[in-house]
Amino acid sequence: MAMDQARSTISKIFNGEPRSYTRFNLTQNMEGDNSQVEMKLSSDMEEEAEGNGVGEHMNHHPRPSYVSKSSQRSPRNICFMGIAILLLFIIGYLVGYLAHRKADKTYPSCAEDLAPDDGEDMAPIETVPSLDWSDITAMFKSKLTTDSIEKSLSDFSSDSHQAGSPGDEALANKLMGRFKSYGMNPWTDEHFVRVQDRPTSGTNKVTFQNKTYAESGFLSYSATGSAQGAALYAYYGQVEDLRRLQDLRINMSGRVLLVRAGKITPAEKVANAASVNAGAVLIYPDPADYSFERDTDLFGHVHLGCGDPYTPAFPSFNHTQFPPAKSSGLPAIPAQTIRASTAAAIMKGLGGDSPRGWGDGGLRDVVYKLGSESDLIAVEVNNVLTEKKIHNVFGVIKGFIDADRYVVIGAQRDAWGPGYARSTVGTSLLVELARTFSEMVNNGFKPKRSVVFASWSAGEYGAVGATEWLEGYLSSLNMKAFSYISLDGVVTGSSFKASASPLLYDLIQNTLKEVSSPTDANKSLYSEAGSNWEVSVMEPMKMSDPAYPFQAFSGIPSVSFRFTSDKEYPFFGTVLDTKRNLDSKVFNLRVLTKTAGEIAGQMALQLVHDHLLRLNVEKYTNTIRSKVAQINKEIISLQSSGRVPKTLRMQWLMSALGSYSRASRNLNTNIQNSDLDDYEQCRIINNRIMGVERDLLSPYVSPRENPFRHILLGSGSHTLEALREHLVAIKENSASGNIDLLRNQFALATWTIQSCANALAGSVWEMDNEI
Repeated sequence: MAMDQARSTISKIFNGEPRSYTRFNLTQNMEGDNSQVEMKLSSDMEEEAEGNGVGEHMNHHPRPSYVSKSSQRSPRNICFMGIAILLLFIIGYLVGYLAHRKADKTYPSCAEDLAPDDGEDMAPIETVPSLDWSDITAMFKSKLTTDSIEKSLSDFSSDSHQAGSPGDEALANKLMGRFKSYGMNPWTDEHFVRVQDRPTSGTNKVTFQNKTYAESGFLSYSATGSAQGAALYAYYGQVEDLRRLQDLRINMSGRVLLVRAGKITPAEKVANAASVNAGAVLIYPDPADYSFERDTDLFGHVHLGCGDPYTPAFPSFNHTQFPPAKSSGLPAIPAQTIRASTAAAIMKGLGGDSPRGWGDGGLRDVVYKLGSESDLIAVEVNNVLTEKKIHNVFGVIKGFIDADRYVVIGAQRDAWGPGYARSTVGTSLLVELARTFSEMVNNGFKPKRSVVFASWSAGEYGAVGATEWLEGYLSSLNMKAFSYISLDGVVTGSSFKASASPLLYDLIQNTLKEVSSPTDANKSLYSEAGSNWEVSVMEPMKMSDPAYPFQAFSGIPSVSFRFTSDKEYPFFGTVLDTKRNLDSKVFNLRVLTKTAGEIAGQMALQLVHDHLLRLNVEKYTNTIRSKVAQINKEIISLQSSGRVPKTLRMQWLMSALGSYSRASRNLNTNIQNSDLDDYEQCRIINNRIMGVERDLLSPYVSPRENPFRHILLGSGSHTLEALREHLVAIKENSASGNIDLLRNQFALATWTIQSCANALAGSVWEMDNEI
């Protein structure tokens, strides 16, 4: 069509004669790469015929080509020839340009936004402005201010906002209003959960030496009823503490264990006690660890898990008929918190020996003794199971390229009392980050991926709101949510610590380099941490960590961080968690809170701005190698003593480790050799990166019985740590040692790692499968 238009145009120029044409004679040089092109113009057929004696041009038979005589190259012909060449050049350029634009629309780059397919003509693709990283971080820091943070801290401070209460609902509505004012379209997620609260009438009681103590504090999800037995002081109730009592040949069956709060969670203390057949557990705050009044009540929960324990592995939506079910993490023995004053009265009446090293408590006028068989104590727990309606609140800033991929920033909203450090600081930071990001978008920042802001309810009962959301949308979340950043309890001191998936270590390191120290603006947090920053900053992620269900249950790379002190913040789990008490423990709360906001914001910005996700898959190689080395050491020792057969080989587990190591290295090599402006290439690589954490969830155990299925960071018999502990049990001739079970653990752990390596390798023909 373009050539016909060109011919028509030239015909009109050449005297309007319809027979004027341009003839191309292309002759390909078969021995080389060059082509000879002969172009002949005729504006007057009769003139050319007369001058050349050729006759009629439109002849079906080939004719010899003659060169015009110089006298026939008139100025008029030369002028026409120049004009025609110029027109043809312009037309060809336009055709080529349009063809190139069409190709660009078919294959957009990573810097372009995808137009929706709505059945109409595709709109032009919007190009994302290329703000450089320094401009983005400068804009972020300028908009996140201490004054705005302080205002939010004041606005979201509340004396009473227990999960499902009117105070909790009022905060949820306030969050909805804020998100709307930032131009978002917020939504809520409603759940009907069953939780255990203190008795509606009466109290929980402890009776010792004919004196009854009424306790106002409680531990949710405790077994209810009464238990009686001899009192036994068990220090902090950790596994090593109970093992020491066993070494002293003390029978703990039926005993009522008196343990100090701290070190591990109440749920872990009760689970440890149940494992030695104790009859009940009493937990008290020792003044050596908790600097508050002796009559202060403690609150908490003893579900060894997360979420609603009466709907394990599935969500607590309304009007859904579920079979009667209970989490395997619910305790079978009563557990109760007691005041320090009650503990002092009991400890004064105990007999028995004084345990070496366990008498470092702060109870006045008390000699710490283990207790004797005659020191009977009775525990009565009357907690009531109630159903509560809770709301999670969400806002989102959608990405301009991969809107269906998102990082989630979340904070707990509820608390036992004021919960200033537990929930107010985190909720205020969540609001301020949402405001800051919204203003940045209005000022030209266009994130490639989305940011979801989430406010959770019922966090004090064990991350119930967050877990129910994960259970309700698990099949889509672990394919689309690529990271979770927790804002819970981020400021209780001045020393920076973090817990995270190994995939996020590089992201944390880069963030620490860009955030200034709250005590010295001329130094970064990274320089304060020192060259061996991982040792000084990173800590294992515990089950009590609010990010743990995202990491170990859902397989979403997660991070929680905090400014803390050497001692645990004493006011968590009490009604004394107020602004005044937090100020007494923290120097310059405003600056520390702003620094915490910068850390969370910088991590989120890197995750949504860069072409590739800032997740380093090679980091897991060292984690797996360390676990495999520990297992190999135990295997060698047991095989040399003949306790484990030689047929149990480490070859296949090591082979799976090698497969993962090669797959992760090859992926990084592919990244270095890839065109990062190719949209499809970026997405394919990101898909492989996102799958690693999910593929480390064991597919061989039930999430109902073993919700934390991650074989490296989870909990249960499927983990590599459980495999090592099983070898230790065999080494110690424990009754729990079982060779057949050990073989099964080996096989399933090996294939979980190999399957993860296969998925990371990419295409089926690229898999390194030697097993």
